[in-house]
Parts: sequence; structure tokens; C-alpha cells
Amino acid sequence: MQRTIMLIIMSVMVLMGGCAESLRPSMQSKEDKRVEKLLAHMTLEEKVGEMTQLTLEVVSKRKDDRSVEINMEKLREAIVTHHVGSILNCGGSANTIDNWHEIITTIQDVATKETRLAIPVIYGIDSIHGANYIVDGTLFPQNFAIAATGNVDLVRRASEITAMETRAAGIPWNFNPVLGLARNPLWPRFYETYGEDPYLASIFGAAYVEVQQGEDMSDPARVAACMKHYLGYSVPRTGKDRTPAHIPDRILREYFLKPFAAAAKVGVATCMVNSSEINGLPVHASKYYLIDILRNELGFEGFVVSDWNDINNLWQREKVAANQREAVKISVMAGVDMSMVPYDYSFTNHLIDLVTAGEVPMSRIDEAVRRILKVKFALGLFDNPYPQADAKANLATAGATALNLQAARECITLLKNENNLLPLASDKKVLVTGPTADLISVMNGGWTITWQGDREDLYPAEKLTVLEAIQAKIGAGNVQYVPGPFDQASDLNAILEVARQADVAIVCLGEKTYCETPGNIDDLNLPDAQKNLVEAITRANVPLVAVLLEGRPRLLGSVAEQADAIVMGYLPGQEGGVAIADVLFGDVNPSGKLPFTYPKHTGDLTLYDRKNSENYQPQWPFGHGLSYTMFKYENLVLSNSKIGVEDALTISVDVTNTGTRSGKEIVQLYLQDMVRSVTPPVRQLKRFVKVDLNSGEKRIVTFTLTKDDLSFIGEDSLPAVEPGMFKVYIGDQEAEFELM
Repeated sequence: MQRTIMLIIMSVMVLMGGCAESLRPSMQSKEDKRVEKLLAHMTLEEKVGEMTQLTLEVVSKRKDDRSVEINMEKLREAIVTHHVGSILNCGGSANTIDNWHEIITTIQDVATKETRLAIPVIYGIDSIHGANYIVDGTLFPQNFAIAATGNVDLVRRASEITAMETRAAGIPWNFNPVLGLARNPLWPRFYETYGEDPYLASIFGAAYVEVQQGEDMSDPARVAACMKHYLGYSVPRTGKDRTPAHIPDRILREYFLKPFAAAAKVGVATCMVNSSEINGLPVHASKYYLIDILRNELGFEGFVVSDWNDINNLWQREKVAANQREAVKISVMAGVDMSMVPYDYSFTNHLIDLVTAGEVPMSRIDEAVRRILKVKFALGLFDNPYPQADAKANLATAGATALNLQAARECITLLKNENNLLPLASDKKVLVTGPTADLISVMNGGWTITWQGDREDLYPAEKLTVLEAIQAKIGAGNVQYVPGPFDQASDLNAILEVARQADVAIVCLGEKTYCETPGNIDDLNLPDAQKNLVEAITRANVPLVAVLLEGRPRLLGSVAEQADAIVMGYLPGQEGGVAIADVLFGDVNPSGKLPFTYPKHTGDLTLYDRKNSENYQPQWPFGHGLSYTMFKYENLVLSNSKIGVEDALTISVDVTNTGTRSGKEIVQLYLQDMVRSVTPPVRQLKRFVKVDLNSGEKRIVTFTLTKDDLSFIGEDSLPAVEPGMFKVYIGDQEAEFELM
């Protein structure tokens, strides 16, 4: 078919509309003179030290589970002798806020009082789902659960609290958000993303970054954000962490680049690199990814930090460098500004030697250090690098806890509800069982107090497990609890006998906690031991509710049919137990929708934005989620049936709560390009909004689409818009329009 228009829109910035903007005002030219003056006085050794990042363990030892102690000799070796500009990590587990104040104050004392130029250290931490490495910090649902809420205001408010609590500890740099797309459910970092759709991830990611940094990052309640892991990290071919991805350039731009483009557009301050490779090119060694695309196309102005030990991995694992020295040269020349070394001074020593030998130009060093110093100035570290004593009051406020509970309630997704089993009456005799029923850790996952999140003894005792929350809800006398297995065979006769005495069985299934490579799995199926548990209870002929607490969609097999109701809890955070009990017993009407496709078979991991040639038969589709009320869609109206490329299209639809109770509904607009030169997806999410409707209430919901929403990446890897027919879907409504 002859196409009459191929509109080339300048660079990939069109993916999120408009062109790249400069960094936030706090990162702009007002500090340039201070940066240049300081840079002119720095020695090569001081500059290279700025590009070096060490883990806290190098300069400290752990005193107990809640505090570390700085080794002053090692700290001075790092900062005074080697001029190290950045330190990261928690030293093994979450520390009290008082201990964090001691740590940061001691580090900054040495940096600003015992060095020639008094350059403060920039301290970084993984506040992945809240201030998870600060004792008593607010621990929100993990990102994929937040995405299920469909509530952008909620992610902004959670981001604000995370920034405030992180900075309250004196830490000004947060290694978040994760902007990979959850398009391989085996991947153990699936739960750190905002789901499988690039538009959804772009909206949530950009909102998170904007609030983390605010209008002025020197504000003591703001931090520098870090978009990660750039680029393609989330779709390894094998599903294993830190293993190769194979992504054609057109697909990379159509899907995986979009969330990073959105974050760059709102001025994200830093960027962390994908630990592995794309198409045989380790990203840490790729000028194409780190300069040509990140800098020149996306307009990113902040600094790039490596991930853990990944410059060393260029020669130890990827084998694109013959030795460590060559790995340092390759990565720095490719565009890495700071090395998360993390344990020694090898990077520093090699880079000094490379510059002295003329193999790395001083101009490249100055470029990297300039970027780092700009962020430090923007954070206000040169004016005051110390924690504020009164900021301790910002930790775990009543408002933060209330918002956390709201987030947990709104993320929970009702996947199945045969014969309206849910909500349950509070006078029911309930059996609670399953491996995730009486653990706090399984509601939080990795990056919680410890790296793997598996120290149940370190979780706050006042937070309720699902079991404890149900007991609190309906009375302990109405609840019988029998533990259930994760993955080990067990005698199920005792559970069966208790089930026969119950009115309903609540079976909590899912995963142990994990993070990164330790979370690799070879089989996406829910372990047989858990399936057998459900099978045994069905023999009691009692209604069965399955609650899923998992960081990725484990295949349910027979459980999907045997359970009368299924509730997706995701990793809902510290308030998850209360939120789940609220939903089960009807105090909260569930409103979450899946931000990813829940697959049914190991050999069918088809995604929702599939092609026409693909058969989409998941267990539950992207965007699925039931309610205790009913919503009716009608009167889908387009402002025009024909539009030009530069015209905006307004779309409205009536949404009515036709049920008997109030409820929240995520209204989703999908678009289908009917015919184009590159095979189109069946549909793509383009807009969404969450509305709260009382019983009988109607709301007119309006969206606007522009040419950017109609664009795609053509066969030449450039954005294009082509004329033709498009179809809009909202709920069960659909309408067509023509692009002229």
C-alpha cells in the first residue's frame, strides 16, 4: 500500500512529546561559574576522585543490626588520600536515623574540613519503595503495585514522602526510579518497574522524578533522582538478571527508550547504566547508547553512574576488555562519569595513569567532573552538606502511614470473584493458611531493611501480617491458622481437617523475598507444594480465596480454576496486611488493575500490545481488575471523525457507577492504528485516569490526543506519523477516526 505521508519528527524526543528540556532551574547556569572556578583549581587526582564511588563497607564496620561505625583511618584514606567524591549503600541493613546522622556528619566533616578544596561527598542509597534503609522509614508498595493503582497523584505523594524521609537521614541521592519495562516475567527485578507498558511507565516515572527533585533540589525535603537501568536491562533473553538482551533498534525506541525520554525531559539529575548488554554491546562500553542516544537525542544533562562493579565486569565477564585498565578506558570514553567501583581504588589509579599517558583526554575528565559538581551544587551540598537535626520529625509521620495504607488499598487487584464470594461477612469462621499468611517480609520483597529483604526479625513488630490483620478485623476466635509450605512437600491432612470446620478458606500464596540475581528462577510456575495445598483444601468443599503475594506473575495452573476468588496483593508494603483484610471483608472496594499481562502457560508470554498474528490468551489481560460494584461505559464521542496531523482530537465518554456501593475505576483509553507501514499492535494504552464514583453517579471523562500519540517508530528507526484509520477503545466502547 502506498503511503502518502511519512513525517519525520526530530529525534526520539517525540516519544513523549516536544523536545528535550534543560535540567530543572536548580541545575542550570546559576552555578556554572562556581563549578568552573572550582574545576580550574582541581588536580588530576582530585578530579578522578570525584568520579569514584565506594560502598560504605570500605570505611565502616557494622556494630549491630541497626547501626554501623565509621573507621576514621579508612575514611581519611578514601577522602583525603584518594579524594573519593561519593559513597553509597547502608552497610548491610537499615540504620537508625540517628546513626545515619552520625555517618553522614562524619563523612562530610572529613570532606569539608580535612581536604584542600572542601568538596562535599554525594551520598547515594536505594530508596526503592520508600526510605527502606532507614529504621522506621515508610515502606510503600513496590513500583509495580503502585502502577496498579492507576493513581498518578498517589505516586507523586509517595515520591514526596520518600524524598523527604531519605533527605531527613542526610542522604541527598536516591537510586530510583527503575524505568525498565516488565516484559519478561521471569526477570527477578520485575516488581521494581511500573509494568509492561511504555506509556504507563513514562507517566509514573516522570511524575516520580519531578517530585523527588522538586523545583529546587537544595530543598531539605528533596533529593536527586536516578533513572535506571539505562537501557534494555529488563528484558534479558533468558529472564536471568544481568544477562544479554536482544533488542532491534526500532523496538528499543518504540518501547524501552520512552520512559527514559520522559525522565530526561523533566530533568532527572543522574542515570545508572544497564549492567548487561544489548545485541552484544555492553551498555557500559557503548558510546552509541550513552552519548549518541542518551546525550544527543534525549538531551540528558546530568551525570552517568555505573552499576555495581560493572566496569570491572567489562573484562571479568563481558570480555570486551583485556584487563581492568582497558575496561576503565573504554567505559569512561563511552560516557560513564562515575564508577560504582565499589570496594577499592583500582578505577582511580588506572584512570590517573590513562590520563597521564594521554589515552584519556583531560577534557573528558573535566566533562565528567563538571557534571558531578553541578549536581552537588544543585543539591546545596556546598552550602550545607549536613543532615538537619529537626528533620528526624519527618520520618514515618501519621500522614505518611495513612498515605501508605491508601496506596496498599488502591493497588490490590481483584482477579476473580465467582458468585460474588467477596466481600466476606465478618461473622465467618475462617481458615487462614499458606506460606505468605504470617510474614511481613513477603509483602515488601527485596530492598527492604536488607538487600534481599529476608530478615523477618528486623521488620517492625507493630505492622500486621495478613493473618494478624484478619484476626484484628473479625476477632481471633473466628480465625484458625495452619502454616502452609512455600516449596517443600508437607502433610496436608491437618489443614484439610481444619478446612472442613471453616466457612471459608483464605490461602495466601506467593514467593519468598528476593532481589536481583538471587531471585533468578528456571520455572515461572507456582511451586507444586502450594498448588497441592489448594488442591487439598478443595476436597473440604469450602469456598476458597487465594491471595497472591509475589513479585512477578507466577503461573497458577489448577489454582486459577479451583479458587473461587483470587486477590492480587503484589508486594503491597508495610500496610499490606491491613489493606488486604480491608478488601477481603468489604471495608474497601478493590480498584487496582494489572499493569502487566498475567500469563497462563510457560510457553505463552505474549504481551497485551501484541501483533495481529499473535494469539493472546493470558490468565488475565493487562488492565484487568474487578470491583464490588459495576461501571457502565457509554456515549463515546470524538470531536472529529477526520483530523490533520497537527490537529488535536478530544475524546469523551460517560462512566456511571451502576452498582450499589461507591467505587474507584481506572478509565483507560487504548488506540489502534489500523494499517501502517510497520505492523501495528492490536492496541496500545494512550491515556488513563482514576475516578471515584458514588452509587448511581455519572462522570464525563475527557481525553485529548495529539500527533505524538499517533506516531510510531518506522523501519528507519525514526519517529513517523502516517495517514489512515485509527480506532479508539474505552471500556466496551469503540469509535474510529481518520488521520488525513
